[in-house]
Amino acid sequence: MLRFLWESISCQTLLVFLIVFLLVADYMKHRKPKSLPPHPFYLPIVGHMHILMNFNNPKIIMQKLAEKYGNIFSLQMGTEWFVYVNGVHLIKEVLVNQGENFLDRPQVPLDSEVFNNRGLLSSNGHLWKQQRRFTLSTLRNFGLGKRSLEERIQEECRYLVDAFGDEQGSPFDPHFKINNAVSNIICSVTFGNRFEYHDEDFQKLLRLMNETAALHGAIMSLLYSAFPSIVKLLPGAHQTIFKNWRLMKSFVKERIDKHKEDWNPSESRDFIDCYLQEIAKDKGDGVFQEENLVACAVDLLFAGTETTSTTIRWALLYMVTYPEIQARVQAEIDAVIGQARQPALDDRSNMPYTNAVIHEVQRKGNIVPFGVPRMTVKDTVVDGFYIPKGTGVFTNLSSLMFDKNEWETPDIFNPRHFLKNGQFWRREAFIPFSIGKRSCPGELLARTELFLFFTALLQKFTFQAPPDTTLNLQFKMGITLSPKPYKICAVPRQGSLDHPCHRENPLSWML
Repeated sequence: MLRFLWESISCQTLLVFLIVFLLVADYMKHRKPKSLPPHPFYLPIVGHMHILMNFNNPKIIMQKLAEKYGNIFSLQMGTEWFVYVNGVHLIKEVLVNQGENFLDRPQVPLDSEVFNNRGLLSSNGHLWKQQRRFTLSTLRNFGLGKRSLEERIQEECRYLVDAFGDEQGSPFDPHFKINNAVSNIICSVTFGNRFEYHDEDFQKLLRLMNETAALHGAIMSLLYSAFPSIVKLLPGAHQTIFKNWRLMKSFVKERIDKHKEDWNPSESRDFIDCYLQEIAKDKGDGVFQEENLVACAVDLLFAGTETTSTTIRWALLYMVTYPEIQARVQAEIDAVIGQARQPALDDRSNMPYTNAVIHEVQRKGNIVPFGVPRMTVKDTVVDGFYIPKGTGVFTNLSSLMFDKNEWETPDIFNPRHFLKNGQFWRREAFIPFSIGKRSCPGELLARTELFLFFTALLQKFTFQAPPDTTLNLQFKMGITLSPKPYKICAVPRQGSLDHPCHRENPLSWML
């Protein structure tokens, strides 16, 4: 009878049966854990990929999901479930009140392929704690929060102002000049030197970083994160990302090898020298090894360049879009600093409007809308929902930055959000660097860079759109939300009235 049944089954029937069996097996294996937060309808195998791959505007998509399912909901990406947390109360619950339960990072296939969960961003447990403690201590030793590092940033501001001035008010893309300037700060601490803006090798590295950041938003990259074992065999953006990461690691390894050649254990010149000292006295616990040094240095280089430079690019674009705000910033710069000296960090407390504008750029730019993902280190309950150990968690920072209950005009660029009675106003819902024990270790450096670079550029130039050009605020999705490429005119503030890019702002005299 079994032989008769087998011979009577057609190939099509067998194929249908096999597909149904696989779908049911996948559902049983990866079905939603009990009490996990609510979620939209999902498809077997692919989960919610149909939602996640339509991320043209992540803020709106997440807002709609939160309105329907509440401030905590779940989505399935491939075979893995992720929890998304929204709103000030729940985000603080996850990152601060129960922060110890959400200290780990999930394994991100695109990064794990290259770094194997090493470095500052991807490591967990004892390894992460030791790397972070050492990095923060070393950054402080090399001037973080001190006058010496501020002077390095001021020096780089002069180089950047000169590079903008070389354009003589003609339209240009400021992208890689800004990237070079910002990157030079972390390079001076990590490698002990800065790189000239015409250094071809370093320009290639900056373009590799930019391409890598952009390609993380590509469809094949998202598919690789969901189905790494299958997509790994296919061509696509993920293969370029792997190649670029390897090239960035090679760049760092070359610097480490040069440090080894003339290394003096009694004199530490930079982060690499300090790390080599730790490797020399490693106690055998595997924390301080050269592979970890490479990963940490790449993390510092990439994170120390991408986020701050992207924010400055947004800042210039917003100044072009809102010339009356730009004029008011310049009026405050003239009143507090003038033209005779460079901006200094001490000026910030006397410049509430400029400080408010920078914070509003960060709020509206929203460059890391979901923060860096976390993972539960043990079974945890949040807002009554059970989240099993090993579940990835995203904190939707967009839900804070655009909360209509927190901001007067959440969808409008409005520096008054950070002003109260003429003074700068710190807002609880503003946490672009995240909070808790895994918040951005470079927050203090980034805040210093943003103020000094922004004020140095606005002190010397008025930024305008090229003639007969209308710029827009559209973004592209990658590791960060970055502005689409644009060109601007950096018009010297002295004698700029005759320049073809100049367009007098009729409101500037009223500010």
